[in-house]
Amino acid sequence: MRDHFDVVIAGAGPAGAQCARDLAARGYEVVVLETESEDDFPRQSNKSTGGTFPSMLASFGIPDDVVMHFTDSVVIESPNEHYTQHRTGAVLEFADFKRFLVRDGKERGVEYRFDSRVSKPIVEDGEVAGVRYAGSEEVYADMVVDATGPAAPLAKELGVSDLERGNQAIGVEYEFEGVSLDEPEYADLTDAMMLRLDHQYAPGGYSWIFHTGADTAKVGVCFIQNESYRQYADEERTVDGYLEHWIDTDPRFADAERIAGKQHRGSAHIQPPGGRLSTDGFVAIGDTVPTIDPLWGEGIHVGMRSARAAAVTADHCLTPDEPETDAENVSLYDDLWHRDVAPNMDSRLLLTRLLYLAPNDRYDRLLRDLNRLDEDTLYRVNSGDKLAIARVLHLDDLPLLVEFARQRLGI
Repeated sequence: MRDHFDVVIAGAGPAGAQCARDLAARGYEVVVLETESEDDFPRQSNKSTGGTFPSMLASFGIPDDVVMHFTDSVVIESPNEHYTQHRTGAVLEFADFKRFLVRDGKERGVEYRFDSRVSKPIVEDGEVAGVRYAGSEEVYADMVVDATGPAAPLAKELGVSDLERGNQAIGVEYEFEGVSLDEPEYADLTDAMMLRLDHQYAPGGYSWIFHTGADTAKVGVCFIQNESYRQYADEERTVDGYLEHWIDTDPRFADAERIAGKQHRGSAHIQPPGGRLSTDGFVAIGDTVPTIDPLWGEGIHVGMRSARAAAVTADHCLTPDEPETDAENVSLYDDLWHRDVAPNMDSRLLLTRLLYLAPNDRYDRLLRDLNRLDEDTLYRVNSGDKLAIARVLHLDDLPLLVEFARQRLGI
C-alpha cells in the first residue's frame, strides 16, 4: 500500500468523510482510516438522530434518497405548553447518509482503509508527519485530520483536545411504529421534529419525537451530566430508564411498538473547544473539537461545516509548490471555525447551562413568551443574541440567575 498522501484523515464519520470529499474534488490524494470493518460500517457508529435541514443537503450535495422524511415544522414542548415554528427539516437515515459520503468519496478518488484503528500521530522534527494505525502500520501525509469524535487519540496526544467528562451528554433513541402524532391536548407532530424540555423525562437535557413517515417516529432522550442533571435526576434511573418511563407514561405511545434493530445510542461533549483547534500539520474536526450544537444537540450540519473549513485550510497550506503546514498557516482553521462553524459558542453555552438549570414551570413560561413574541425571537435566542435573550427573561428569574452565577463561580 502507498505510505504517503497529501492528507490522511482519521475517522469516516460525516466530518471525516465530507472533508475527504472536498479535498478529493480539489485533486488532492487522500486516505481515510476507519476503525470499523467495511462490511459492518456503520453499525457501531450509527448513533445520530439524523435531524437536520435542507440547507445542509444543498450545501454539501447530499441526495434526497438518504432522507427518511421531510418535515414542515419544529415543535418545542414543555410539560404544559408547546411552541410551533414552521421550518422545513429533514430526518436522515443516518447509516445511509454515512454510506453515501464514503461511496461518493471513493468515486472522487479517496482511498478508504477499514479495520484501521488509529493509535497515535507520527511526529518528526516537532511536526506531525503521519499516523500509526492497526497496530504497527504507518501512513504519512503533509497534513493530518482527526475526525475520530470524543476518543480523539491524535488530538489528545498533541494537546489540542480538552474534553471533560463533566460536560458529557449521553443519549439513547428507539424507532417506533404506531405513534399517535396528533394526540388530543398535545401539539400536532405530523411532519414535525419535536424537542421536549421536561426534567421528568430528561433531567438537565431534552427528549424528542421526530416524525419519520406514516405512524413511525424516532423517539429519544439525552441529558448532560452536569449540575442540572444532579439536581433533577433520580440516581437509580439510567438514560434507558428515563426513555422507558416516558414511553410508559405518555399517551402518544400507548399503541406504539419498537421497530426491531432500530436502536441508537451515543455520547458527545458539550463545551467550548478550549485552546487550539490545530497545530503544525494537524487539525481536529467534528465531535473531536467538539462541535455539536450546545442548545439542541444538532451536530450534522456543524460537523460538516468544520470539515469544509479543514479542507479550505488544507488547500491553503498545500497550494504552494512546497507545502506550508506550520502552525501559523494551519491556524486559518481556528479562524474559520470561530467565524463560520460555531460563532458565538461561549454565549450559546452559557444559555444552554442556564436553560437546563431552569425548573419545569419556567419552561412553560418560556414557551408562552415565544408564542407571544415574533417568530424571529427563537432564532436570535438560539444564535446567542443577548438582546433577544433579555426579551425572554423576567424579574422573578433573579434567584435562578443568582444560582447560575454561584455554580459558575463554584461558590
